[in-house]
Amino acid sequence: MLTKEEMPACPVATTVQLIGRKWKLLIIRNLLVRPWRFNELKKSLDGISQKVLTDSLRALEEDGIVTRTAYPEVPPRVEYALSPLGQSMRPILDAMEKWGQAYKQHQE
Repeated sequence: MLTKEEMPACPVATTVQLIGRKWKLLIIRNLLVRPWRFNELKKSLDGISQKVLTDSLRALEEDGIVTRTAYPEVPPRVEYALSPLGQSMRPILDAMEKWGQAYKQHQE
């Protein structure tokens, strides 16, 4: 998690630093729907490598955006979900979706 000293002064830059990478945004988009298991996420994100997915999930977890729940079962089951902080990003992603749709229509 970033300390206050490590965060950019600009709030927009802080948000971009936390979620601005392509894969992080797509992971959050999926987790807004429901909790996912690692392999489900990997299959749904065409082109993502296992390492990038692992690193992105760890970073999102460290920043408090994603929670990781390991269930004591055989075989082990781990689910990733958005934390309340992560859920608070819903309006941001909703606005991005609306803007993207409007932009696509504008280009037709």
